[in-house]
Amino acid sequence: MTDTLPPCPACSSAFTYQVDALFNCPECGHEWAPGEAEEDVIRDSVGNALADGDTVTVIKDLKLKGSSTVVKVGTKVRNIRLVPGDHDIDCKIPGVGQIGLKSQFVKKVAD
Repeated sequence: MTDTLPPCPACSSAFTYQVDALFNCPECGHEWAPGEAEEDVIRDSVGNALADGDTVTVIKDLKLKGSSTVVKVGTKVRNIRLVPGDHDIDCKIPGVGQIGLKSQFVKKVAD
């Protein structure tokens, strides 16, 4: 068998396998059809695919509009939720509260 299976579009795992007409990922449980476009995958600042429940760190000091609060570099944010829109991450930061972040200012952390 000379063709190789594509990596998982959700978690980039190389351990994909094929069942009938679908590709499956044993690590995250994602399944997709061959040739299916995955344009809705949200990626962090270095290109890692993000998913609901991931842990990320902030890579830049972020000033919050309407307050004097700053989210510092290295702040770890747990259990993110992905949403459509410009600020594509909803999260709760201790000491700050519920906010929306842009994925370009975070980096995924291995749990």
